[in-house]
Amino acid sequence: MIEGFMKRAIDLSERSIEEGGGPFGAVVVRDGEIIAAGTNRVTPDNDPTAHAEVQAIRKACARLSTFDLGGCEIYASCEPCPMCLGAIYWSRMRRVYYANTREDAAAIRFSDEDIYDEFSRPPSERRIVSLVRIPSDKARAILERWSVKQDRTLY
Repeated sequence: MIEGFMKRAIDLSERSIEEGGGPFGAVVVRDGEIIAAGTNRVTPDNDPTAHAEVQAIRKACARLSTFDLGGCEIYASCEPCPMCLGAIYWSRMRRVYYANTREDAAAIRFSDEDIYDEFSRPPSERRIVSLVRIPSDKARAILERWSVKQDRTLY
């Protein structure tokens, strides 16, 4: 079963190349069934967030009508990048299977090392040279309003 899900993710990575995307594919699985699949759509869609894992997560959430994929796992043709890993954490999945490593991806010029390096630097030394806070009473009031909202959905 595991090998079959990984094969599907790898087949999707091949299809992604044929469709003009990067060489990445992913599937979200729940209870032994593929719930959703995604390919890398960064260049076809001009969307830097359209990685295969994010695409699969979006489709799985839509199909299941939930943002909580805690009962699911994801199979990816490559080790997830920092953004995709963040999306996996936010979706509450607890298991990731992957084929190629981030070093394999870096060898073909898909390197995330600069992002990993950025996270380890003090904010004053990062490539985004300035995160400027503009305090706002209204922005704070909106957070406070949310915190007391009786029918809010926590995530």
